Amino acid sequence: MKFSGTVRLLTALTGAAFCSVSVYGDTLTTNGGATIDSANLSYCVQEEEAPVVYYTSDISPQSLVKIYEAMEWTCEDPVAVKLSTGEPPMSNYLEPELIEDLVREVNGTIVECNTAYAGQRAATAEHYMVAEDHGYTRIADFQVMDEYGSLEIPVTGGDRLTGNLVGDHFDDYGSYIVLSHFKGHQMAGYGGAIKNSSIGLASARGKVRIHSGGTSDTHWHDELQTEFLECMAEASKSVKDYLGDRVIFINVMNRISIDCDCNGYPEEPDIHDIGILASGDPAAVDQACLDLVWNSDGNEKLLRRIEEQMGLHTLEHAEKIGLGSRHYRLVNLDA
Repeated sequence: MKFSGTVRLLTALTGAAFCSVSVYGDTLTTNGGATIDSANLSYCVQEEEAPVVYYTSDISPQSLVKIYEAMEWTCEDPVAVKLSTGEPPMSNYLEPELIEDLVREVNGTIVECNTAYAGQRAATAEHYMVAEDHGYTRIADFQVMDEYGSLEIPVTGGDRLTGNLVGDHFDDYGSYIVLSHFKGHQMAGYGGAIKNSSIGLASARGKVRIHSGGTSDTHWHDELQTEFLECMAEASKSVKDYLGDRVIFINVMNRISIDCDCNGYPEEPDIHDIGILASGDPAAVDQACLDLVWNSDGNEKLLRRIEEQMGLHTLEHAEKIGLGSRHYRLVNLDA
């Protein structure tokens, strides 16, 4: 896996050459047409040792493939593409038409785990029906990873967890692309790479363990907010430690509602679409997304939700336990 250098030559799908350059001290344009001075991105730095976060404003099937190729990632087959299938009837899940080219590029299997709350994705049979209804089975094989139970993987360096319960099919795959729709979340404040690789990859029992702050696998404790946020970071770290370079993280910043894709009736977004970001570091890519949100018009409701739910504490704890770095170098593929 290669993340060094601020200048790369990328061959686009058309065969044209794209020069990707660091935007530290420069400006970038969002999908909605806004211009953001990179000096205002709080955690964007120019140090070579900082993890690279790739950025493109274009939200299209071609750009998903382009940002994936820019990472120069060597995957091991078979490849799992982890996403949220979205709660019916109207959640903002990633459309199959948007992700199809990327999934086919890696010959990937789309994977998801059952929910721990009542809904149409709580039972395996119904979850497969949702995946079909939302168009995912049309573009690739699909698997509910915890249809037969859980697999426990170790958590090292955590304060809350010693083990993380993922779907028992977790070891069936050689590599993972954690493909996340970046948005708000009614409990976590925001949802991105860390949430999708922790709660998202956890089995239904594992989700309860995280939500209960590590105190139970059977009883959900909503009042343990700090503990819940820290467990998300620790569960994500267990996945990153277990997989090493066999996992990458891509966040799509479109339809940025304050509500999660687990909400079948999300509030309409106030923020224009921003773009696609990708990294080998889940903390860095989530922080870069938040930096862009903080510099976007219409962000008031989302920032209020993040503050009310103490969402930044997930990133604080992630950096503390060594999951990743909040500081990053941003490489603009639009340059």
